[in-house]
Amino acid sequence: MASSGFWAVDYEVYGDVQGVFFRKYTEEQGRKLGLVGWVKNTAHGTVTGQVQGPKEKVEIMKNWLRSVGSPMSRIDRAVFSNEKEITCLEFQSFTTKY
Repeated sequence: MASSGFWAVDYEVYGDVQGVFFRKYTEEQGRKLGLVGWVKNTAHGTVTGQVQGPKEKVEIMKNWLRSVGSPMSRIDRAVFSNEKEITCLEFQSFTTKY
């Protein structure tokens, strides 16, 4: 059974994740892994976004969002939703939305 190997997942990270360069580090980590997607702050103090790419790399990014983050951040929990296989990438790069 062949697959494109591309996966997409939405995420929201809770904790002390705003004002600590979390978005900048998330963007850098996504690019380093060769993933595409986006990250942005929410009005209720969390960081949300979407990651797309090869399944193995998406898993690495999920683990990073769950447990690493930026040096000054404190991650309480990361919630992942809408995880699914996709036929092609929907973004050109990994960006920060405002």
